[in-house]
Amino acid sequence: MKINTAEFIISNSEVAKCPQDFLPEYAFIGRSNVGKSSLINMLTNHKNLAKTSGRPGKTQLINHFKINNNWFLVDLPGYGYAKVSKKTKSVFQQFITDYFETREQLVCAFVLIDIRHEAQNIDIEFMSYMGESEIPFCIIFTKADKISKVKIDSHIAAYKKQMFANNWEEMPHYFVTSATEQTGKDDVLNYIDEVNQEVFKNNNQF
Repeated sequence: MKINTAEFIISNSEVAKCPQDFLPEYAFIGRSNVGKSSLINMLTNHKNLAKTSGRPGKTQLINHFKINNNWFLVDLPGYGYAKVSKKTKSVFQQFITDYFETREQLVCAFVLIDIRHEAQNIDIEFMSYMGESEIPFCIIFTKADKISKVKIDSHIAAYKKQMFANNWEEMPHYFVTSATEQTGKDDVLNYIDEVNQEVFKNNNQF
């Protein structure tokens, strides 16, 4: 898939105020400072579509971007560490849950994980929530340019082992990416394109 247009539509903290267009949505979420904004900018060929920041937790709203006029990329707040008050954090964590559990247009979520680190409990816990809630998702490992191929394989194997220990039958579909080197870009976009084709073919509501 080639992205020709990427347009910011709306930011809000209420699922009811999300766009009413019945277009497929792909949500991107991960721990704060996982490189989400850089990845989104790489995928969409825009330097500043998603705002990057050295301060973790900057994204605190549901951000909708319309891509090629036929699907939405949704940038969600990070889970885990963020320099925001407990009250603010509890609010945006709640609307993350509301989004995942009530948004009919959501086709697939991408859970971003920093490949530089060994398996983190918070990521395993979040993916367990997604699985238990029957929310379809894939994993995107980010920052692959920062470590060796051997370590990448080792860290992915550690995630597989820990997920199997948590009663997963198989590892979710995953991608290895680097925003700096544009690694994995075509793989992610082609996956979205394939899913979109199936969605439009089999679901009359889209």
